[in-house]
Amino acid sequence: MEIFTSEGFAALLQVIAIDLVLAGDNAIVIGLAAAGLPADQRSRAILVGIAAATVMRICFALITSQLLAVTGLLLAGGILLLWVCWKMWRELRAGHDVEEQAAEEALEGRDLNADGTVAAGVPRKTFAQAATQIIIADVSMSLDNVLAVAGAAHGHPSVLIIGLVLSIALMGLASTFIARLIHRFRWIAYVGLIVILYVAVEMVYEGYLEVRYGREAAHAEEVLETPDSELHGETGAGEPAPASE
Repeated sequence: MEIFTSEGFAALLQVIAIDLVLAGDNAIVIGLAAAGLPADQRSRAILVGIAAATVMRICFALITSQLLAVTGLLLAGGILLLWVCWKMWRELRAGHDVEEQAAEEALEGRDLNADGTVAAGVPRKTFAQAATQIIIADVSMSLDNVLAVAGAAHGHPSVLIIGLVLSIALMGLASTFIARLIHRFRWIAYVGLIVILYVAVEMVYEGYLEVRYGREAAHAEEVLETPDSELHGETGAGEPAPASE
């Protein structure tokens, strides 16, 4: 099983970091969109948002192999992740403490900063406006999450499956807790940002090779880089491996 190898375990750690950060970021976006609603509509909007994000992750996860088989999508996904990294970097640098505080209060339904109201200072909006913002964010971030997990898995099927299942579980069950955790411990977000940036650059490079030379040629380059001993099944000193009976 790939996760018990050094490469597989390293890929799994990258996948976990990506899942944690993107699930928390998605929850913050949902909470911020819902914060502008009247109190009696917030919980319904948050429930719809988290449910929609979970369903979209499931749908994208089911077609991951087909998505990655499309020539050029790996490159496009890498560029999309680079944009996500830029957006996350700007948000982390800017702070946006007031907005994040309002999003957290909306997610938890209680006054966390003791100002007397929940999600104060956020522009008011209708349920339709909030739902539209949430759905658009869910589609974009769910696709980002699935592509990032697929890119970080490095072709290890078990790592990919674990990563996608974890992504769905975190979004459906623990996104609010993760959002609060990331808000309190900023270093988690920075670690996740570095991992996503690494995966994005790698996806852009591999996607560029696929677009320029074709999928088969790109994989042929990987074969050329593989040691002869692995290609020919040699056990050492040029001796071929014994044939299995």
